[in-house]
Amino acid sequence: MSAAPGLERPQVVSHAHQALNYTVFDCKWVPRSARLLCLGSAARGTGLIQLYELRGARLELLREIEKPKPIKCGTFGATSLQQRYLATGDFDGNLNIWNLEAPEIPVYSVKGHKEIINSIDGVGGLGIGEGAPEIVTGSRDGTVKVWDPRQKDTPVANMEPVQGESKRDCWTVAFGNAYNQEERVVCGGYDNGDIKLFDLKTMSLRWETNIKNGVCSVEFDRKDINMNKLVATSLEGKFHVFDMRTQHPTKGFASVSEKAQKSTIWQVRHLPQNRDIFMTSGGSGSLHLWKYEYPAQRSRKDSEGAEMGVAGSVSLLQNVTLSTQPISSLDWSPDKKGLCVCGAFDQTVRVLIVTKLNKI
Repeated sequence: MSAAPGLERPQVVSHAHQALNYTVFDCKWVPRSARLLCLGSAARGTGLIQLYELRGARLELLREIEKPKPIKCGTFGATSLQQRYLATGDFDGNLNIWNLEAPEIPVYSVKGHKEIINSIDGVGGLGIGEGAPEIVTGSRDGTVKVWDPRQKDTPVANMEPVQGESKRDCWTVAFGNAYNQEERVVCGGYDNGDIKLFDLKTMSLRWETNIKNGVCSVEFDRKDINMNKLVATSLEGKFHVFDMRTQHPTKGFASVSEKAQKSTIWQVRHLPQNRDIFMTSGGSGSLHLWKYEYPAQRSRKDSEGAEMGVAGSVSLLQNVTLSTQPISSLDWSPDKKGLCVCGAFDQTVRVLIVTKLNKI
């Protein structure tokens, strides 16, 4: 790992923060706005959705919505920019979609899983990617399910352990490869280090590997292009960047791994305006900003003549410690480059500005 040159190093500036009186599990920018959401669990065991607006250097609470069950995760990824409906997964296995203008009753609701929904992602909305709007959920019950909000009650795909295979807690899910109407994949990461890539076009397991440590977060650098890169983060402070352009028949995808810190890397999020820059959030309350450098050639032939990928390298652009507790959620603004929000277990939500990203 090499550090980026000192001259143009981006800075991570804390712009605004807000103390919360509950545990925040996820935070999201509302697309095309200066608003953000915090999702979590109140002390009495109910779920909370809080809507804040960024006004100068402070966050103003616009609305607080309480729900029966703690909310673990949310996404806007399967909605239109006009509606901006929020899909959430809760501790009871429910997938709900909310109109934040009228949040009393969900516009879509399904008991998706037998246990907590740990992770959720959406695709086909916000004008990003081709194909149907779909939501993927990953749960402690060991299953990964894909939902089309236009179809009630039953998932359009259900990836579960085969007969005789023990169920593993699915901690993270992500969509990718949605570059036309037909193609789409889902990646799932599990508590035992398994990473599985499901091809939704062929309804089959396309690839799997194991990184020897619980997989906390997976994300493609872009959902709506030919698969390019996938980052997976782990319990033991390591992350792996897989080059997804070339799949070798036996070795799979080439990858580079980096030990970022000693503690868990809770999340990875790619900069929407530059897919080669990504941020990781850590159990030590720190954020690390990384840049991926491609190799001179991204593939080569092995001794048998089969194409195999060549991994690039990763450099650390900046790191900052913000909290004494883990930073469990992270989201870049899709509209303003370098604007970012993170939630930590010190019950604080922070809005950050990352500078000089256009000079990297």
